[in-house]
Amino acid sequence: MKTAIYTSYGSPEVIQIVDQEKPLPKPNEVLVRIKASSATRADTMMRAGIPKFGRLFLGSFKPKNTSLGTGFSGVIESVGTEVTQFKLGDEIFGEKLFSNGTNAEFLCIAEDSIIAFKPNNLSHQEAAPVCDGFLTSYNFLKDIVNIQQGQHILINGASGSLGTAAVQIAKLMGATVTSVCSTKNIELVKTLGADFVIDYKNDDFTKNTNTYDVIYDSVGKTNYSKSKNALKPSGVFITPVLSLNTLWYSMSNPKRVKFAATGLKKTEELKRLFLELVDFFKQKKLNTVIDKTYNLSEIIEAHHYLETGRKVGNIVIVNQ
Repeated sequence: MKTAIYTSYGSPEVIQIVDQEKPLPKPNEVLVRIKASSATRADTMMRAGIPKFGRLFLGSFKPKNTSLGTGFSGVIESVGTEVTQFKLGDEIFGEKLFSNGTNAEFLCIAEDSIIAFKPNNLSHQEAAPVCDGFLTSYNFLKDIVNIQQGQHILINGASGSLGTAAVQIAKLMGATVTSVCSTKNIELVKTLGADFVIDYKNDDFTKNTNTYDVIYDSVGKTNYSKSKNALKPSGVFITPVLSLNTLWYSMSNPKRVKFAATGLKKTEELKRLFLELVDFFKQKKLNTVIDKTYNLSEIIEAHHYLETGRKVGNIVIVNQ
């Protein structure tokens, strides 16, 4: 099978498409023929080894895990002898973390992992990125700050993968949403449910004083120091993007600043959140925003595009 790997840190050109033996499922695993997978900004940061202090976890001089991609959607091609929930031909989607990547043609994954039957109203391309944008944002908005009806949240980077998910989720939870994005994406975030939109090219939200119960910086373009005046006295700054500023304040002022790596939560906690999202998708309460689709052979080009900062919603990798 073909799979994307990187064996050193660097530009997108360090990515290689290599041939590997198709994996065989263990007794508790299913073998999935991947139809679509995700490519994210987080993938590009790990590939580049930035921020550099992150290499303490990724590998000091070269990556410990050379695979790429976490989200996927596909069709079960074979099942292990102990599998009871799934069968040959089932369409499933989900996420696999810290092991064989999903930017590949096949994947083995345990049946008790973060996987579920793909809703019929979602294509494989729409399903593949759900665990990247939606699962991360749902974890922050529900488990970390528990957004309440009537609260006011500002979402910085509202047109990205996490941002487009957060706008929709926050509205489902009854919040008032202010979205920050560029001029060309204003109409998009409005269609997703944003009550107010700030064009960051013309306005600086950090100069709005004591306005928001929550500031969710989904793209790591600001920090607590810059944004704290825009928070209400009991407001909280949250972000999935690690920086030294965030690390310091999350330890010194944990009630006001919260950072979390969603993928480090226990599998059962992630699956609980994931299955709740699946129900929302079945009910057509959430929609995946897709910017571009690339073939697996074009993944270097996909990473170049991700690094331009112009991505809207999600990037999807497909297998022909």
